[in-house]
Amino acid sequence: MRTALRIAIPLVLILLASGAAGIGGALAGEPASSEGRADLFVSTSGNDAWSGRLSAANAAATDGPLATISAAQRAVRRIRQAEPDRKRPIVVAIRGGTYRLAEPIEFSADDSGTRQAPVVYRACAGERPIFSGGQEITGWQVDAQGRWNVDLAGVKEGGWSFTQLFVNDQRRFRPRLPQKGYYKIASKLDPSARSGKKGHDRFGFSPGEIRADWANLNDVEVIAFHEWTASRIPIAEVDTVENTVTLAGHTTGTSSWAEFKKDHRFLLENVKEALGAPGQWYLDRPSGRLTYIPKEGETLENTRVVAPRIANLVLFHGDVSARRWVEHVRLEGLTFADANWVTPPTGQSFPQAEINLGAAVAAMGARHVAIADCAVRHVGEYAIGFGPGCRHNLVSNCELVDLGAGGVKIGSALPATWGNTLAAPSDEEALVSHQTIEDCLIAHAGRLHSAGIGVWVGHSPYNVIRHNEIHDLYYSAFSVGWVWGYAASQAHHNEVAFNHAHQIGQGVLSDMGCIYTLGVSPGTTIHDNHFHDVVSYSYGGWGLYTDEGSTGVVMKNNLVYRCSRGGFHQHYGKENRIENNIFAFGGEHQVQRSRTEEHTSFFFERNIVFWDNDSPLLGSNWRDNNFRLDNNVYWHAGKPVVFPGNLTLDQWRKDRGQDRHSLIADPGFVDPSRDDYRLKPDSPALQVGFEPFDYSRAGRRKPAVLTADLPPVPAGFE
Repeated sequence: MRTALRIAIPLVLILLASGAAGIGGALAGEPASSEGRADLFVSTSGNDAWSGRLSAANAAATDGPLATISAAQRAVRRIRQAEPDRKRPIVVAIRGGTYRLAEPIEFSADDSGTRQAPVVYRACAGERPIFSGGQEITGWQVDAQGRWNVDLAGVKEGGWSFTQLFVNDQRRFRPRLPQKGYYKIASKLDPSARSGKKGHDRFGFSPGEIRADWANLNDVEVIAFHEWTASRIPIAEVDTVENTVTLAGHTTGTSSWAEFKKDHRFLLENVKEALGAPGQWYLDRPSGRLTYIPKEGETLENTRVVAPRIANLVLFHGDVSARRWVEHVRLEGLTFADANWVTPPTGQSFPQAEINLGAAVAAMGARHVAIADCAVRHVGEYAIGFGPGCRHNLVSNCELVDLGAGGVKIGSALPATWGNTLAAPSDEEALVSHQTIEDCLIAHAGRLHSAGIGVWVGHSPYNVIRHNEIHDLYYSAFSVGWVWGYAASQAHHNEVAFNHAHQIGQGVLSDMGCIYTLGVSPGTTIHDNHFHDVVSYSYGGWGLYTDEGSTGVVMKNNLVYRCSRGGFHQHYGKENRIENNIFAFGGEHQVQRSRTEEHTSFFFERNIVFWDNDSPLLGSNWRDNNFRLDNNVYWHAGKPVVFPGNLTLDQWRKDRGQDRHSLIADPGFVDPSRDDYRLKPDSPALQVGFEPFDYSRAGRRKPAVLTADLPPVPAGFE
């Protein structure tokens, strides 16, 4: 329902990513490699003046491993120059420990390998190298209240700020009001003159909710929830006579979906006077003082506090215009952590999916690059992003957890300094295509930016997203397409298959789905996924959601249940095929159609629909007959199944010609009360051509390893 977004704004985007954790190799101190021993070693106890040929310092301490990736890169270039015809990988083995990054690790075309001799940066056997963009905070002083305080000169001098803090590998939050739940906007106001009428920047609040005498008032951030997105903007002014607040920035547009509407929710973050709960912290920027209230059991001796300093941890930076690609580079078994995000002076407000944000690991002009067995954690924006010129790249068996926004972005949206926009690229070589995201864990996302997506695909075809597990998000797990309506789209022939997504939405945002599609998408298939427990705040909360202009999408063999709105919804689109799926326990309805059009909206055939509440089978708009329903099995837990117009199945067939071969019958699930949707041998669904599928195949094929020992990730907004 986002017609206003058709403008496809030429807004420059920051899409950077973040990446990885460590799995080791076969030999002690060396990586596992069928190609032989490592060529180079990197260690926290290394020295960039050494050769890097040894895994540890020699007895005389005259040679040993290198200390940094940048030194290893220079050494790799020398190996390539000395061995131009090399036919085996160049392997850089990285010892365990934490490597503090003052700047991102950057790979250019000069760091490339070849198909026969890729360059591999790999964790040593059984060791976990962690590349951190943060600084460990020390020098704490304990005051009479038991609070920990430290003065940070870099903050006071204006050279450093942060909005995240990580304590013993767990995210901590700044003080907020209300402490739980939300406030409600008391009145909608017209934009102020200072916004230039470009967006909304003010609203009315109830007496006492916002105070003008708060310390560092302009550092207090308003997080206001719209429908499918939220704005995070600092306060500019507070009028406690009229009870109005004016923000330092504005929303991106004056459309209704960007308004601060009466009764919409908001909360306030970074209120110094609200600091009081264990685990909360506050950074007083003018004085440079950081205050932390320890949780029970935390002492100065057993607690490690890290504040992030840099936003991007790894950059693959090819030159698209010069056709100089970063190629055949592999990262294996590495962890990338603690990436910064600082609220801009005018805040963060974007129409959808937060894709103007950056990522901790970002790529442009990267081809045949692999990120495997890695982890990205504790980051402020997205984890990984593929921008212009990226093709045939792989993210495999990675764990992306505790994310400020979302998991992986494919398509547009890169740093402003890289000159990328949201529009489809005019240069054919800049088109992003053929990325594979498989066997990844993407979890605990949206901790700063609630509209972050698990995997977002923009103007990009031929991507494969399979066997991933995605959970604990506040917006959609997957989003494919970036054109509203029937204009030409680059998002075609994408495959989303065998994924397990759950705990989506969690009552924070609305208008979402486990899978959300946009635009003309021939060849796109959504199949063999296991989707459940999708809960929106108000409207929305679907399992399969074909939004504006979705065309030519096939959704097949998906198990979908416990969605607050319904299992399937099409806003509007053309000739999509919804086949051989199981939809169970929808909330407000089971299947929804919103807009009538002159063409066939979709084919809904050989599906099983099962529910036990009082909601209808078909919700919203079925006034015309431009859809095709047939060979389905409907079961309302023994209650009558009624079709639009209060028709029986026979009347529905006679009056509308729909569901001529469908059945109203118990499909014979083994035990739906325990989420066992296997069919018994005598299931009537087999009579209408339903083909049983093994939904247990959905999800990761490997268990979490690199992040399995992390403490629980605290909730963000619910």
